Amino acid sequence: MITALARRICAQPLRTACRSYVSFAPASETKQLDELQRLALEEQCILVNENDQVIGHTSKADCHRVHPQNKEVKLHRAFSVFLFNTKGEMLVQKRSDHKITFPNTYTNACCSHPLYEIEVERDELNCFGIRKAAQRRLNYELGIPTNQIRPENFHYLTRIHYANTGDGVWGEHEIDYILFLQKDVDIKPNMNEVSDVRFVKRQNIDEEISKFDAPLTPWFKLILKNHLLLWWDNLHQLKKFEDHKNIHRY
Repeated sequence: MITALARRICAQPLRTACRSYVSFAPASETKQLDELQRLALEEQCILVNENDQVIGHTSKADCHRVHPQNKEVKLHRAFSVFLFNTKGEMLVQKRSDHKITFPNTYTNACCSHPLYEIEVERDELNCFGIRKAAQRRLNYELGIPTNQIRPENFHYLTRIHYANTGDGVWGEHEIDYILFLQKDVDIKPNMNEVSDVRFVKRQNIDEEISKFDAPLTPWFKLILKNHLLLWWDNLHQLKKFEDHKNIHRY
């Protein structure tokens, strides 16, 4: 049975994107993919330059496909949500084995993209489009009711520019908006997206990560190494760590 998500992804405005995707990613590389994940490859991501200025849009497949000749991945806009409960514990999820990029890896609560075809998610004022996209994806991936994660609940800290060629076929190249959210929420994971969810304590973070049965995603590893612990220690005063002017590059 086709889901509402699948029907939305297959809607008329995305058919051009689907043609682009098929021409860029050979059918032999996609025919074995999970159907929902394959359909999601047709969503339209927002292409940006190194200054995070919008220069166009193209399919998720086109954005994440490592070019077979020059090994580059198209730069696009993304976000990463770090979710903490009121005890200060951080939610970590394990990406399901259905995921196309970095399956079976541990990462922060939610990592995804604002979509070009959803007009409100292109709204740059006060990072509103990114916040709306985060609300949508937290609901889809973790089943968190949207009324528990309103756009104004997210604390936008900064942006990070990173690239990783992954398995050589599917990779990442993103300007990633970092969003923090501290709130107790109801969670019902979508098993097509997430295979495990756990909360980890700040004081035990190294020990707990060492016991994970899979590696970390490259963006989570970068943020953990360079920023996360300082931000985590200051959940009560995050405003002093805001940097909306600079883009941190790795």
